[in-house]
Amino acid sequence: MTAPPTPLFPVLGRFVASFLTGLLALLPLAADSRAEAVATSAGGGWNDWSCRPSPVHPQPVVLLHGLGGQATDNWLFHAPLLAARGYCVFSSTYGQGALGDLVGGLGSMRTSARQVDAFVDRVRSATGSAKVDLVGHSEGTTVAAYYLKYAGGRDEVQDYVGFGPNYRGTTLLGVTRLVKAAIPALPNTTAFVKDQCAACLEFLPPNRFLDDLARGGYAVPGVRYTNVVSRYDSVVTPYSSGRIDEPGVTNIVLQSVCPADLSGHLAMAADPNVNLLIRRALDPQDPPSLRCQPVLPLPL
Repeated sequence: MTAPPTPLFPVLGRFVASFLTGLLALLPLAADSRAEAVATSAGGGWNDWSCRPSPVHPQPVVLLHGLGGQATDNWLFHAPLLAARGYCVFSSTYGQGALGDLVGGLGSMRTSARQVDAFVDRVRSATGSAKVDLVGHSEGTTVAAYYLKYAGGRDEVQDYVGFGPNYRGTTLLGVTRLVKAAIPALPNTTAFVKDQCAACLEFLPPNRFLDDLARGGYAVPGVRYTNVVSRYDSVVTPYSSGRIDEPGVTNIVLQSVCPADLSGHLAMAADPNVNLLIRRALDPQDPPSLRCQPVLPLPL
């Protein structure tokens, strides 16, 4: 009798598809978006420490990357577009491992939250702003949530926007269950992973970090939260792990505002519809109109 195939391969296939979708998502950008990105790159704007917030956009925007990301690569699409619209935009790498700033998000998210707090203080000092707005992707949302609750963020942040958010960990379509079952038999491997990527283990529910994050609710009073999730997210599973059903929180399913957008987890980092939703959340008094642009995944 032939053994049933392991679920690992379709999971990896969907993960690769999601990654390639992120690259493909760069193709359908509107011409004006390309022009804005080029103009902004040529003139600085992003991580420009001489930038001063305008009355239209009074809070500087701090961007928080995902697991394995860093200050630049994760934001090559969204950062220039935000800067071109007049925002003061800043990003840094947190959770560095052996490769330093080349790869971030590896350290414990408790430590990363303190690094974010220090960077926000630097941005506030440089810009003269009492508060900032946060935009996070993937792990950047989890670190942001912890920073807001436990590392001083509630008094330093006005608006928070997360896309591909993750507050309850992920099943990784069943892979998490296999990993958790194998951990007791692999103590040396577990210690190695904890040393090299503590955040990886913190995303495997249940654990103390996720329990602390959930205790008393995820959202803190006084901060306006917006979460953008995708039904096609194959990294944060179920995608509802990115919802916060509490007062002061808006949850948006990407496909509910743009059914033709099939972006998965990584593709949202280069998605024009996500960019518009970020801008709408940061500027609710004068939100840009939402022009649904189809974003198609690479079929695998």
